[in-house]
Order: sequence, then structure tokens, then C-alpha cells
Amino acid sequence: MKLLLRLIGLLLSLSAISVSAGFANVDLSEARCCTKLSLSDAQGVKRSLNDYRGKVVVVTFGFTQCPDVCPTTLQALAETMSLLGEQSKNVQVLFVTLDPQRDTPQILSKYAPSFNSSFVALRGSDAETNLAAGEFRVIFQRVLGTTKGTYSIDHSVGVYVLDRNGKARVFARSADPKKLASDIAQLL
Repeated sequence: MKLLLRLIGLLLSLSAISVSAGFANVDLSEARCCTKLSLSDAQGVKRSLNDYRGKVVVVTFGFTQCPDVCPTTLQALAETMSLLGEQSKNVQVLFVTLDPQRDTPQILSKYAPSFNSSFVALRGSDAETNLAAGEFRVIFQRVLGTTKGTYSIDHSVGVYVLDRNGKARVFARSADPKKLASDIAQLL
């Protein structure tokens, strides 16, 4: 019930945002979110969005044990990078884990780059993860599994695209490579 109420709140907060004539996905240009992110990469180096100024940044949230949506999204982002060709050098994809307990730096160092060698995985403490998710309006909760000690993570899905100055510009509910490549190309 709590997750349902949070999802309703998220939908209401995004209701004023619409698809613009310029983007294939939802235009976030007027949104006041998605500007702060301070987490560690797989090597333990603290990263923020400022580290990627000058590049278009694509941010998605998930966890490595996700059975379907997370790997499908990262595969679609890899395809997006292929469609961008040489322009992809000016794009940085960030995968933010919502499961820092299981997604260790060692696991993350292999997971995100397995889709594209330029992808960077980020993780933080529970508090840092909650802050990052809140900033990007990502809703998530741990759901206990049927076997003792197991769990999964239910989470909202989406891809956020920030322009070269770090301003949120596009939100895609699903990662359609052609639409994302078109939107990213406009920002390049």
C-alpha cells in the first residue's frame, strides 16, 4: 500500500510534464529534479554529476539481480550507444544500484560494463541511495522472497537524460533505443 501511494504521488508530480514537439520522450526541461547525485563508482571513487559536465548523462536505477527490467534497460542503452556511433563518446551512462548490500563494488565493476565498456555503476550507503532515488523521483522497496533471507527490489522504471550542463531534459519510461538516440542526438 505504501509503495502504491508513493507511485500515485510520483505520477501526480510528473503530471504537469508532457511530451514536447522536440523530444520523442517526456520533456523534463521544466522539472526541478535530477540535479544531485553523489555516489561511489566500483573503484570507490566518489562521483557526482559535475564529473561528467560536457557530456550528455543518462541515468538509470536498478539492481544486478533484477531478472528482467534492469538488464533489458541496459541492453537497450547499449543499443542506443551503437546507434549514436561516434557521438556516443560524448555520452555517459550511469547505472545506480538500489541494492548496495548485495551489489558490491566487485559485482558492479563487471555488471554495467558487460553491456557497454563505457557504462559506470554507482553505489552508496542506504542513506545515499535513498537521497539519490529521491532526487530522481525513483520509488523502490525491498520485497521479501519465499526463501528465508532472500529478497527482491520493486522499483519504478525509467531513464533520465541530462544535457551537457547537468540539467534534466528527458525522461523515458522505457528505453526505446531509436527514440533515446534521437533525443540524445538533439542534446549533443
